Amino acid sequence: MNPLFRILFPLVTALALGTAAHAEDAPAQEQNPIASLDWHKGPATEDIAAKATIHTDADLSFLDEANSKRFLELTGNIPEDGNYIIASESAQWWATFAFDPVGYVKDDEKIDADELLATLKSGDAPSNEYRRSLGLGELHTVGWVVPPHYDAQTRRLEWGLKVRSGSGESVNYTVRLLGRTGVMNATLVADPQTLDKDIPLFKASLGGFAFKPGETYAEYKEGDRVAEYGLAALVVGGAAAVAAKTGFLAKFWKLIVLGAGALVAAVGRLFGRKKKA
Repeated sequence: MNPLFRILFPLVTALALGTAAHAEDAPAQEQNPIASLDWHKGPATEDIAAKATIHTDADLSFLDEANSKRFLELTGNIPEDGNYIIASESAQWWATFAFDPVGYVKDDEKIDADELLATLKSGDAPSNEYRRSLGLGELHTVGWVVPPHYDAQTRRLEWGLKVRSGSGESVNYTVRLLGRTGVMNATLVADPQTLDKDIPLFKASLGGFAFKPGETYAEYKEGDRVAEYGLAALVVGGAAAVAAKTGFLAKFWKLIVLGAGALVAAVGRLFGRKKKA
C-alpha cells in the first residue's frame, strides 16, 4: 500500500481498511460513519454559503455544511463551520468550498512565489503547535507543485502545495474564486501520484460553480467593502497573514485544515461499495 494511504487515526483506518461489505449491509453501514453522511449524488444544483451554487454531475456527490463538518472530523481535519464538500466517485479525490466574506479583493498585485513559500514554511511551527493541542498530527510544507498564478479573465487564483505528514505526502490544490463581497476558497485534496489526472477533473467541476446574482466580481460598486489585502495574502491565509505582520497570529493558515490527503482512499472505497449496491 502506498504510504500516503495510511490513515491517520484508528477510526478512519477501520473505514478505509475494513470489510468489503456492500453499502446496503446494515452492520457495515453502522461501522462506517462516512457512508452514513447525507451525500447528495449528482446531477444536482447545490447552494454554497448562500453566496454561490455548484452544479454537480453524475460522478460527484455533495455534502452540506453540517455533514461536511462531520466529514472533516472523521478524516482527521479541523472540523470548522462554513465548509462544503464534493467528492468524486470515479477518482479518489475530494474538495472543500468555503466562503470568506473579506470584501472585494483587488487583483492588481504581483505574486512572488519564492517569498510566499518561505512565509508558509515559517508558519509550520505555530500551526503544528495548534494541531497538537487538538490531538492532530503535524503537517510540514514541502514546496510548490504548481506555483501560484492568477487568471484575470476568470478571476481565479490557483496554486498547488505539497505537504508532509506522518503518513506520507499529499497535495492541496487550491483555487480562490474572487467575488464582489469576498472569496470562495476551493481546495482539492488528492494523491500526488494521480494529481495530473485529478486537477483537470477538479477544475472541470468548477465549470458548474457560479456566484449568485449580485455577488460576482464584475458587479462591484463604489462604496462596497474592499479587503485589506491582495492576492499574495490569499495564498498564505488571508486575514491570518495580516495578523502575522503585526506579531499576533489570531488564526492559523487555512491550508492546515485540509492536510489529510490520505483520506481520498477512504472516500474512494466508500463510493466503490456504493456502486456495487
